[in-house]
Amino acid sequence: MSKIEDVIIVGSGPAGYTAALYASRADLHPLVIEGFLWGGLLQTTTDVENYPGFPDGLMGPEMMQRFRDQAERFGARFVTEDVTRVELAPEGGVHGVWIGDTEHRARALILAMGAEHKKLGVPGEEELANSGISYCATCDAAFFRERKIMVVGGGDSAMEEAIFLSKFGTSVQLVHRRDEFRASQIMVDRAREIENVEFLTPYVVDRFEAGDEGSLSQAVLKHAETGEERVVDVDGAFIAIGHEPQSKLVAEQVETDADGYVLTDGKSTRTNVPGVFASGDLVDHTYRQAVTAAGTGCQAALDAEWYLRDLPPGADSEEHWAKDPRAIEAAAERAAAS
Repeated sequence: MSKIEDVIIVGSGPAGYTAALYASRADLHPLVIEGFLWGGLLQTTTDVENYPGFPDGLMGPEMMQRFRDQAERFGARFVTEDVTRVELAPEGGVHGVWIGDTEHRARALILAMGAEHKKLGVPGEEELANSGISYCATCDAAFFRERKIMVVGGGDSAMEEAIFLSKFGTSVQLVHRRDEFRASQIMVDRAREIENVEFLTPYVVDRFEAGDEGSLSQAVLKHAETGEERVVDVDGAFIAIGHEPQSKLVAEQVETDADGYVLTDGKSTRTNVPGVFASGDLVDHTYRQAVTAAGTGCQAALDAEWYLRDLPPGADSEEHWAKDPRAIEAAAERAAAS
């Protein structure tokens, strides 16, 4: 059996690396299983100009390397592989994290797997990511001042992005596959009232095309009912069709909402399982910014530190957790919920 770690952090990005930094400085010697695609969504981002402390901005991969280096400086250890299985001790105790056939065990577990942007899956989308196609208006709007902008989506997020981007672009065309929207009526009305916002419905994006300079130049749309093509000149396209939290590893082991975001207790990062904490975009379906993710990574490390501080001697044994009041209370809550 492997030794029992104080803290294992699953995932990386701003939340995971900040948790690693704080846990390291608390002498918890965290093991960070960061995944092959370490660094999270910022690893595929170009200029980051909205993170405090970097007035000239910097590239996303460079920022994540700095986060990682700082955590490593204070003793964080990294495994650059993907977690294949997680087994939580539902009443508290020692949690198991597997990489293939290798098990790692920990008294406290910090989940920082993040969320992925949902994509259209059309030709040109992958190729033009960061060359005109974006998934974050608050991150990239400033790059499209006085440009032609498109927003794809029909929910509140799409309306919010269209409203926000209207302050930057000469025009904003909102593309949706239906004439009706999932967005609340008040958000639709607000977007319609803006002079430079145009609704293109019912259309779907068939493909994106690059211009002579290799960046986005056109979007080819198809009418959802007739199939008629419409070519739109566009400098920037923002895909706003939602996010997918990467909570599959712990599905049905911790409480999540209907969309799969992990639920935490109040303003803390505590999940319903003792010793398991969640941070970053895995729990956040509102802000989803690097700085807010880093903040919850800090909270998760502090919550884990306080949790471990209060563990009595012998807390690694099943016998202890069978009698522990916190475990008994958690079991009672789960039984009542079921």
